Amino acid sequence: MTPTLALALIGALVAFAALAGTILANRTASVRVEAAGERLDPEVFAPRDFGSKGTVIQFSTAYCTRCPGTERIITESLDGRRGVEFIHIDVTARPELASRFRLNQTPTVLILDPSGTPRTRLAGPLSRETLASSIETTLGAPR
Repeated sequence: MTPTLALALIGALVAFAALAGTILANRTASVRVEAAGERLDPEVFAPRDFGSKGTVIQFSTAYCTRCPGTERIITESLDGRRGVEFIHIDVTARPELASRFRLNQTPTVLILDPSGTPRTRLAGPLSRETLASSIETTLGAPR
């Protein structure tokens, strides 16, 4: 094997690894537990109250291809969980919310505790398992 061929092979391998890493990173959500922060005002999102046991807020845009699927996963995951509200916010026409919540990608999901304080933030494509685990960790098992 010539040195040129070896370098070309190494370069191709590095490019393939970078591409595979990028694809995998875009297929999984990042989950971050929020430090104790400020309580949110429900009027910022919609003229209704937060859930008595917690609230799940999904931020999306009109151009987000994964957001409808994420919304389905959230509504299915919350089915049967009394006291937990779901709020969907399209930030396409509300850039002030995108700035306030530092939205770098959609979908972004916040899980709020019963007091309205964000406790978990998920960004990116969401699996049913990741969401269910995050809800249970943040709000406890359904009763």
